[in-house]
Amino acid sequence: MINISEELFKYNPWWEGEYSLSLIPREKYIRYLESDLKNRDIILITGLRKVGKTSIMKLMISRLLKDVKPEHILYVSLDSIPLEPFSTMEILREYRKIFKIPLEQKVYVFFDEAGCRTNIHQELKNLYDSENVKIFASSSSATILNDTRAMLTGRARLIEIMPLDFREYLQFKSITIKRSQTYLLESYFEEYMKNGGIPEYVLTGDINYLDNLIESVIYKDIVSAFGIRDVGMVKDFCRLIMERVGKLVSINKIARILDISPDTARRYLEYFRKTYLIHLVERKGKLNERIKSPRKIYAADVGIRNLFNGFRDKGAIFENLVYLSIKEKQPFYIYQDGIEIDFYWDDTILEVKYGRNMEDKQKDFFEKYPAKRKLLILTVNDYLDMIGFVVR
Repeated sequence: MINISEELFKYNPWWEGEYSLSLIPREKYIRYLESDLKNRDIILITGLRKVGKTSIMKLMISRLLKDVKPEHILYVSLDSIPLEPFSTMEILREYRKIFKIPLEQKVYVFFDEAGCRTNIHQELKNLYDSENVKIFASSSSATILNDTRAMLTGRARLIEIMPLDFREYLQFKSITIKRSQTYLLESYFEEYMKNGGIPEYVLTGDINYLDNLIESVIYKDIVSAFGIRDVGMVKDFCRLIMERVGKLVSINKIARILDISPDTARRYLEYFRKTYLIHLVERKGKLNERIKSPRKIYAADVGIRNLFNGFRDKGAIFENLVYLSIKEKQPFYIYQDGIEIDFYWDDTILEVKYGRNMEDKQKDFFEKYPAKRKLLILTVNDYLDMIGFVVR
């Protein structure tokens, strides 16, 4: 017979003594989570596999332990086989029994790998409605968490954990740049363009780690999750879309290359988007224009993109990094009279030209376009200025 109590003690070492954590903090996410502690909203932590969701949870637990009793914090990974037969309600009730914590007393609960439970949205709703609990739940599946968010309208907030940005990259590499060393920024940034920002890969440089990450996404998040039989086709599709980073995606062209129907190609593209391996940008315009127009594709991480394509076409890699830095603004691209501008949001236009100048026709369009703010990113320094990178 499975002993739930024994399993829970394995996951929660702080119940039995001091808890030390040797993880590099990612302050922007911790600050966001800390600011939300006082309300009851469920926090849904999402993002690509291996991007650091579990680490963020452990860091948050470490912060909570400064002000909260250790026994009032529960962490469980829901991919645990011994805990599979038990609902989250049963797990939480057993946990309260261990420490004799009444239902009205607030506890902080972290459910990692929540996507492993097909009915997690209903389970979380039941907990929210019946207990005094602050819930954090993580998943690499946009489908699971979007379903949960829909069921918990007004009661859930979503935070997407991204690969390391340039500041975090330097932090993970233990690189400190002094004011007298700003000339080094460009070479470090090129290294960042090559490696990307998957935390463990940045720390180890083990290319097999990225290979295994892609395999996990394909087999666990796509093939298994959506019941696809042709694994080879999924891998070919992945290679094709990674080759098109920074470009408009033609569903019909991909369908012809792979000898599949446009509907199948469209469905596969959506599967990859739901795993957070890629991001898609729509054309600015009326709804019918947005639906009919091709979308631009960007990789969640340029290191993964480079795994497929090698470190070439630096312009596309640079544009991808610019996109990742503005992704939360939900930008569109502009296409008008045969001229394209990379990004538009909030009366701002942004064009990326890595080490190149705009052609006269595009330059004229850019200058005359009715936007309050116009950004032209030509160099690494332009990019660093845009993200507010300051050497202290």
